[in-house]
This record gives sequence, C-alpha cells and structure tokens, in this order.
Amino acid sequence: MTGAPTTSAPTAAAAPAAPAEGRPDRYKWVALSNTSLGMFMAMVDASIVIISMPAIFRGIHLDPFAAGNITYLLWMIMGYLLVTAVLVVSLGRLGDIVGRVKIYNLGFVVFTLASIALSFDPARGTHGALWLICWRVVQALGGAMLMANSAAILTDAFPARQRGMALGINQISALSGQFIGLVLGGLLSAWDWRAVFWVNVPVGIFGSIWAYRSLREISARNPARIDWWGNLTFALGCGMILVSITYGIQPYRDHTMGWTSPKVLTGLIGGGVLLIAFGLIETRVKQPMFTLGLFRNRHFAAGNAAALLASVARGGLQFMLIIWLQGIWLPLHGYAFEDAPLWAGIFLLPLTAGFLLAGPASGTLSDRFGVRWFTTGGLVLFGSSFVGLLLLPIDFPYWAFALLILLNGMGSGMFSAPNTSAIMSSVPATHRGAASGMRSTFQNSGTSLSIGVFFSLLIVGLADRLPHTLQAGLRAQGVPAGVAHHAATLPPVSTVFSAFLGVNPVETLLKPSGTLATLPAHNRDVLTGKQFFPNLISAPFHHGLVIVFATAAGMSLLAAIASALRGTPGGTR
Repeated sequence: MTGAPTTSAPTAAAAPAAPAEGRPDRYKWVALSNTSLGMFMAMVDASIVIISMPAIFRGIHLDPFAAGNITYLLWMIMGYLLVTAVLVVSLGRLGDIVGRVKIYNLGFVVFTLASIALSFDPARGTHGALWLICWRVVQALGGAMLMANSAAILTDAFPARQRGMALGINQISALSGQFIGLVLGGLLSAWDWRAVFWVNVPVGIFGSIWAYRSLREISARNPARIDWWGNLTFALGCGMILVSITYGIQPYRDHTMGWTSPKVLTGLIGGGVLLIAFGLIETRVKQPMFTLGLFRNRHFAAGNAAALLASVARGGLQFMLIIWLQGIWLPLHGYAFEDAPLWAGIFLLPLTAGFLLAGPASGTLSDRFGVRWFTTGGLVLFGSSFVGLLLLPIDFPYWAFALLILLNGMGSGMFSAPNTSAIMSSVPATHRGAASGMRSTFQNSGTSLSIGVFFSLLIVGLADRLPHTLQAGLRAQGVPAGVAHHAATLPPVSTVFSAFLGVNPVETLLKPSGTLATLPAHNRDVLTGKQFFPNLISAPFHHGLVIVFATAAGMSLLAAIASALRGTPGGTR
C-alpha cells in the first residue's frame, strides 16, 4: 500500500497552505531569484563543456582520436547528464524528509567546490581526463541537489495565481542556461580551458552565501524512513540503462555502433529488470521513495509523458545543429574548423532568444487562462520547426535557419513553463520534492536518451552512404586505394566527432597513414581546405539529418497529444 493521494480533484491538491497567500512578497522574489541563479548555473555546466572539448583535450595533452580515448570524450559530456538524471528523484524525496532548502543549499556548496577542483586539474593525459570526469560527477551531484528542489521551493513560496509565472522564469533560466553555455564555452575556452570551470566559482560562492542567509524552510517537513531498496534499484536501473546508451553509440569490433555488445545488452536488460523491481518495491513499502500512485493523476502523468518526449526531441537538437554548423555550414562560409565551435554557439543564439521571449510570458498567461493551450500549442510549434529544418538545404540561407530555431525555442518555452507549473500544482505539498525530482529525471533522462537515439539514427544514415562517397572523393585527390578504403571503412562516429570537436576531419582520417605529406601540394590543399569535406559529406549527412528531424517531429506530435490529454478541470485546464 502506497498511501497515494486520490486524484479526482487536482486543484485541491494544488492549493497551497493558507499562509502562502498571506506570505510577504519579498521572500518569494528572493526564492525565485536564487533558485533561478542556481538552475541557470547547473544547466550552463550541462552544455558549456560541449563547445570547450577541443580546448580541454589540448590543455590536458590528450588526443581524443587515439585508440580508446573516445570513451573519455563521451564521459565528459554524458557523465554530468547521467548523474543528474539518476539522482534527482532520490534527492527530491530527501528534501521532503529533511528539508528542501537544506538539500538545495548543500547543492550550491558541492557544485562550487567541484568547480574549484575541476579548474585545478593537476594531471595530464588519461589521468587528467579521469580527474575531470570524476569531479564532473561530483559537480553533477551538486547540480542534481539544485535541480531536485528548486521547483518545490518555488511551489511552496508562491500562491497558485502566480506559480506559473515563477516556475516559468525558473525553467527558462535553466533552459536558456543550457544554450548560453554553448556560447560561454566557446568564448572562455578561447582564452583558457580552465576558465570554463573558473566561471562557476564566484557565482557559486555568491549563490551559496545568499542561499544560506536568505532561504528558509516554509513547508512542513515530512519525516520518514529512507527507502533504501527503492533508491538503490532506481539509481542502479536508471544508471545502467543510461550508461549502456553511452556505450551503445561507440564502435564495437567491426560494427559501427555498440548496440550488439554483450556489455550494452546486459546493461539495458539488467537496468530494465531493476526498474521493474523498483516499481514492485514502491507498491509494497510503507514510506516509498516515490509514490507511484501520483501517476494515476492525469495531470501529473500527462505532463511528465509530454516532458519526456519533448526532452528527447529537444536534447539531441543542439548536437545535430552543432555538427551541421561546425562540420559543413561554417566551413563552407569561410570559417576555419578550429574557429567553428565558438561561431556555432553564436549562430545558435536565436534558439535561446526564443526561450527568453516565450517562456516567462507563457508562464504568466497560463496562470490566468490555464496551461493546456499553451503546452499543446507550444509543442505543435516546436514540432513544426523540425519539419522546417528537415526541408532546409544543407547550405541554407541563415535567416531561414535563424527563424526556424527561434520558433523552436519559442515553442519549447511556451511548453516548458506552464507544463512545470501544472505538474507541480497537481501533487500534495508533502510530495513536491519527489515530484520535482521525477520531473527532472524525465527531462534529464530524455536528454541523455536523445543523444543515444539521434546519434544512432545519424550514424545509420551516414553508414549507408558515406563510405562510398568518401572513398571516391579521396581517390580523386590521389590518395592510394588502400588508404582511401581504410579511411572510408572507419566508423562514421569518428567523422562525426571530428566535426564536433572543431578539427579538420580529413587530417584526422589520414594522419595515421602519413599520406598527406606524400601528396602534391595542390591535392593536399584541396583535401584540407574548407570546401572538400563539407561538400563531400553534405549528401550523406543530409540523409541522416532527415531521419533525425523526422523522428523529432514525430516525438513532438506524440508529446502534443499527451499534453492535450491532460484535460481541462480546475486551474490546470
């Protein structure tokens, strides 16, 4: 027996305690400001490393394309996302038990200390990479504490009539941070790779002191025994699945990807079994980590289903757009490969602008008119932008690209803020921490899942057409048949990551053989120029991109249907 709340009257569950309506205005604005700063900082670090990877690998003197080193690259990106996805439910529930503000404040401190450790990496080579990965995991623990409790703190602090506005600002701070991190990563790593981590330190120190001085517990604590078996099975199950996805996109023996690897299959199956065990445990313990009965609430279930699908569609978008810009469009327009990461972040700014324009306004308006039309309409706009991106030529006019990603950001902003408000308003106050954690788990897991799904789809598309095109192009420039064949049969993931890291892909492919040095100057200049590789890969890449964006559009449509099914009763109409 779970003690799950009944769900026939979601708005009753949503109603704050009486003191909330009469609470002085000053505290709620302090809570909004501090939690928005915390979420912005946590999400900036989810993406800032993506653009900074070339500078980081150069700084620690590690070749990302040497045998086995691609694992370090993936864990630098995925480790943070994985930890935040796995731990937010447990940390949200812990906030319900010991105090949301207490866990949130500790998160600020942990995040800041980890940022200091990251910026003082004392090692080089593989040891330097392991230092960064380990401290990124600790940093992610602090980020998970912030993510798990910020929405619950705001839901406690704001009355129902202003909750959509408050959560909207908080969510847009988080989502805009994810994309602003791309620009910051490019700017800071151009100066010094350590600055990517230094930038968090003054913000973290300020935010920690401010949080400890200003935030206070205003909700009733819900003392309970910790559900150790529930926490363990959920963390291990979710972790095994996400780790398996990370290894699934890496080459395995003669396969372009690792989905047939025994390690990956064991992780996926084992993780699924553990999550089933988690569900069984949670229905039998008196004080579960998460009350599964909340999913009988249509508003909570539909909101989280829509959030997961939208997160999968959105999460892989930035990776696809970065590869598109860095590997093809920017070189075709005269930008050097090594400068492409910074400019990719700058050219993606309309996406952030869309969030900032639509998010707070939609959150405020949804308090008055209800959430369903904003969430469903936002997802329709979001999905339509994928259709538009699908129809763009590879060498697109920038104004069309900017308009489409602006609309994508606006659609995502229209959906995210009201949807978060609806989810948090549909649960009793005693479950807000766990509910906030579950919402964050769906969002963060969707991002991790999307990388596996979209990279796999892209690589499938490339593997179908790239080898023949690449071999023919290399042979035409005098590369010996054996070398051209070997380069063309390498896993496409190497080509994708070389574009992703802002290095010349042809130099990367031919470097081991030493062939470039033996070719005539004219052929060498053509092969390493800004036109050869982008023109060579355009058709195969577009084939993969069509598969990716068509899938994202389909997921957006499913998310819109899930959102529409939430119904219209009470304050969440």
